[in-house]
Amino acid sequence: MDFISAIKSGFSNYFNFSGRASRSEYWYWILFTVILGFGLGIIEGALGIYLVAPQMTEFGESAGVGLLSSIAQLAVFIPSLALIWRRLHDVEKSGAWFFIIFTCVGVVPLIIWYVTKGTAGPNRFGPDPLGSGDALPEPPTSKDGPTLEA
Repeated sequence: MDFISAIKSGFSNYFNFSGRASRSEYWYWILFTVILGFGLGIIEGALGIYLVAPQMTEFGESAGVGLLSSIAQLAVFIPSLALIWRRLHDVEKSGAWFFIIFTCVGVVPLIIWYVTKGTAGPNRFGPDPLGSGDALPEPPTSKDGPTLEA
């Protein structure tokens, strides 16, 4: 899945917590939200559009809370949760595993699951998002014929 398709898929599956999401769909969505946040932050800083204005402290100016980025984060919050849920489905985990992020060490397994290749072929959560209908075939063995080994 390419960048634009991932964004379209994220918004078209706004409240869809069932099915599966590929790694590329997940990571392109994350890239989109990061670019969106930085871009809007730059615009807000240049125009001075804040919900909470930056404060001057003894260590320098603190960050403010931007109006545009707050609206954008509200707009992508539910699709992000749905995508996380579907990404966990792709690696044969229930979406409820997301809640381990609230523990001290929960981020580690989540990151591992986010970068792990999904189950090939259909699993209990639905068809393979990459489109392969069946699991990958077993690699050939020496019993299957000649090999290229010297």
